[in-house]
Amino acid sequence: MTGDDLARTALVETTHADADVASTIAAATSPDNTDDIRTEADGTTVTTRITRETTGGFLASVDDYLVNLAVADDVVATGRGTEDDANDAERFRDTNDADGIRDTNDADGIRDTNDSDTADTDTHDT
Repeated sequence: MTGDDLARTALVETTHADADVASTIAAATSPDNTDDIRTEADGTTVTTRITRETTGGFLASVDDYLVNLAVADDVVATGRGTEDDANDAERFRDTNDADGIRDTNDADGIRDTNDSDTADTDTHDT
């Protein structure tokens, strides 16, 4: 079996303020569930497993999920009506991207082919 034959897998776990928030976040992101993506809530934790056969498809799926997760988190914080919740969500994204890597070259907060560190190496095959 070569490296090209191996599936790429990510397990993304996020912890939320309470079980209701986690359940809402999981429900908001579950339309993305396919054979390759599964999201579940258990208590205050949302767990998503993403498996794709190609690196480009894997990266695109993880990126899509993380964007949807950020939007769902913002909507829940706004819906709760507390400025602290919205600020906490924004502060988390600013200091610790969900992928665990701080993207210091992303002036707009979005990794794309215009970012200087990926412009010559982005090879999505989706």
